[in-house]
Amino acid sequence: MERVTDGPLIVQSDKTLLLEVDHPDAQAARQAIAPFAELERAPEHVHTYRVTPLALWNARAAGHDAEQVVDALVTYSRYAVPQPLLMDVVDTMGRFGRLQLVKSPVHGLTLVSLDRAVLEEVMRNKKVAPMLGARIDDDTVVVHPSERGRLKQVLLKVGWPAEDLAGYVDGEAHPITLEQTDWHLRDYQEMAADSFWAGGSGVVVLPCGAGKTMVGAAAMAKAQATTLILVTNTVAGRQWKRELVARTSLTEEEIGEYSGERKEIRPVTIATYQVMTRKSKGQYKNLDLFDSRDWGLIIYDEVHLLPAPVFRMTADLQSRRRLGLTATLVREDGREGDVFSLIGPKRYDAPWKDIEAQGWIAPAECIEVRVTLTDEERLQYAVAEPEEKYKLCSTAHTKVNVVKAILDKHQHQQTLVIGAYIDQLEELGRELDCPVIQGSTKNKEREALFDRFRSGELQTLVVSKVANFSIDLPEASVAVQVSGTFGSRQEEAQRLGRLLRPKHDGGQAHFYSVVSRDTLDADYAAHRQRFLAEQGYAYRITDADDLLGPTIGDTAPTDPPVID
Repeated sequence: MERVTDGPLIVQSDKTLLLEVDHPDAQAARQAIAPFAELERAPEHVHTYRVTPLALWNARAAGHDAEQVVDALVTYSRYAVPQPLLMDVVDTMGRFGRLQLVKSPVHGLTLVSLDRAVLEEVMRNKKVAPMLGARIDDDTVVVHPSERGRLKQVLLKVGWPAEDLAGYVDGEAHPITLEQTDWHLRDYQEMAADSFWAGGSGVVVLPCGAGKTMVGAAAMAKAQATTLILVTNTVAGRQWKRELVARTSLTEEEIGEYSGERKEIRPVTIATYQVMTRKSKGQYKNLDLFDSRDWGLIIYDEVHLLPAPVFRMTADLQSRRRLGLTATLVREDGREGDVFSLIGPKRYDAPWKDIEAQGWIAPAECIEVRVTLTDEERLQYAVAEPEEKYKLCSTAHTKVNVVKAILDKHQHQQTLVIGAYIDQLEELGRELDCPVIQGSTKNKEREALFDRFRSGELQTLVVSKVANFSIDLPEASVAVQVSGTFGSRQEEAQRLGRLLRPKHDGGQAHFYSVVSRDTLDADYAAHRQRFLAEQGYAYRITDADDLLGPTIGDTAPTDPPVID
């Protein structure tokens, strides 16, 4: 007879976990399974999690063992947990750490096995063998120091993730303290910094607007060493600099900017991913920055965007402490395993709704406005080449009046209109009579426009994807998304993140997605929304007619828009 209890969780043999959201023990169950299960879907009543090898190894690296995982599943499961799944959990977690990277005083970096058969197996792997040196004894083999990162990558891929116990160099000392006179680290920021420091390297996942920069500053204060900070763009880098000068003992002279405009190397250096990955005569010349000082800490802001060349260089930096900061570990290229092996495991993760409940980020309403294209636009879409279809439907002129109606509804509120296509943004800039910030907008002009927006002098800004990341616009309370990067979940999260700073009046944020129905635009929108749905944000769907009335689209042009 199968055991039946009143638990909130249904554990299935395909390693999916179904959580009944309205159950009184749902929150306790969610916290218990969060370290080892990845949330996949979060509609209204039942959330779906999946137990993956990477999630189990993440949990193991963070100090959880198989007994805790099994106990969580058995405690909260409504029915008997399938015995093969429990065996798989024990076996999978048991794979982590049977190989260890250890620093030997005599031989340097070594790979030590707690299971000789595993060492014999990996030594015969064609990808692993070239990274190994002499065999010291039956259970120990020398590792070339430069291969520490790449070896971890390959071992993860072959299913034997190594536990890295080789430690870190302290780097060049540099005094850094937090100046907490009129502010204090929030509890979760302190816990995140402590969790990172205890592990030495790894990733902290916090919602946009929750103060990831302060976690970075706290880590720097623990390291007391020269620090290299990698950011998405120059504006984000200058925000980091302002925050560090305001919140720590660092002065402007101690912080260098390494970008397309300046090449300053100082005890704390802030560099952009773009300059690091710029090629000259086929070579990444700026990657030498990694070797330019004896860095004690490297911080990767928006680590989910880490470019491949920086991944490759990071493989050589395994003796340095590395902190990844992100709002979502979702990578559209599926390289979460590389983040795990090269930056480190997830050390701290706070659900967005938990931080919202504490009042540290603003509550947000997500609304999808569905627009019906005119007959002319539908025909143009129907006959378009496949590679042109998404651009055509997502930039339809019919959306312009909908955007105007949304702005009318939120008069006197700071509003961002966000899109991906330059022609569409310029058209919206003309129609709304407001400035446009895009990739070609010079940094000085960008910063001036953002400052005018922050001060309230500008109420509406039209922005491209340059505003997706690390831009601090505290009083932005409305965002209207007109087009995106296909179905990017991380982009959706970052765009909502522009609105989540708490408002001075305690008000709510409003995030609109204007979507052309019966097109790829609607399909991609559904995919983009997945991450936010996983975080507990429900999208309300409304028809554009409710905003504009039945005459919507009457002003659409007969010629299709020209799109880059």
